[in-house]
Amino acid sequence: MKPAAIGPDKKINTPSKPRSWFLEIWKHRMTYTLLLPGLIWLFVFAYMPMGGLSLAFKHYKANMGIWGSPWVGWENFKYVFRDPTFIEAIWRTLYVNIIKFLISFPFPILLALLLNELRMGKMKKVFQTVFTFPQFLSWIIVSGIVINVLSYDGLLNSALSMLGLSTINFLGSERMFLPMLILTDIWKSTGWGAIIFLAAISGIDQDQYESAQIDGASRMQQIFKITLPNILPTVTVMFILNVGGLMSAGFDQIFNLANAATQNVSQVLDVYIYRITFQSSTDFSFSTAVSLFRSLVNMILLLSADRIAKMMGGDGLFR
Repeated sequence: MKPAAIGPDKKINTPSKPRSWFLEIWKHRMTYTLLLPGLIWLFVFAYMPMGGLSLAFKHYKANMGIWGSPWVGWENFKYVFRDPTFIEAIWRTLYVNIIKFLISFPFPILLALLLNELRMGKMKKVFQTVFTFPQFLSWIIVSGIVINVLSYDGLLNSALSMLGLSTINFLGSERMFLPMLILTDIWKSTGWGAIIFLAAISGIDQDQYESAQIDGASRMQQIFKITLPNILPTVTVMFILNVGGLMSAGFDQIFNLANAATQNVSQVLDVYIYRITFQSSTDFSFSTAVSLFRSLVNMILLLSADRIAKMMGGDGLFR
């Protein structure tokens, strides 16, 4: 027998949207249960604090609290842009972070390519562990190592003295401060960043390498014709994310490596926010306005990098 035809006056009972969503969530309830701690953390520590951004438009008074403090509109931003130290801190931040980014960004890619070329599995794991270890050291420990090595009575100057050479003021030289930031950043973060690119390389279809070897391609040709094109989407995503943090990267490093002698070249925006918040007359409204401006600039840089990546034929973060 043929099933009865459904006439125009008969309707199929389909669950409503809220009910279908609930059924879908219940069907995958174990997955959502695993996601729940992360979602709670994100809400508590990422979204709830956004209410404090209202301080940028208020005159904060401790006895009245955040919500009771009077509104002042754009007054805090007017004071911010009148401060010449703030303008200088913006340019200093962009200069330091762009130089660091341009020099440091290729190193994790190069390290991942080199590790991928190793054919001894145990040696590959040893090198990967050695290069990744510095990431787990805080910048306080790294700065202590740098100070012990580069100070006047440190390891390097002691070696120079033993050789009869003149000592060098590494830590008190403004000219050497930026190279020191770049070198310590490369040493600390290259191994950790290489893990992402190694993961992308491991996902490449091995048949491509076998076909290239049959055609007589050298190892270098395989890198440029197979490996790099396949990890290009990962490189693009990491590039966009790094560009989106140009205005806020490096506070821990600069704060711990800087000193009074290098104050003029270490006054980046994060250090400026720290000093106006904790080392001068406390004005949380003023520092919140600066932080909000920094976040807006980071968002503009992120969206711009995403747009440029799409214009060049790559995959962006946003559709």
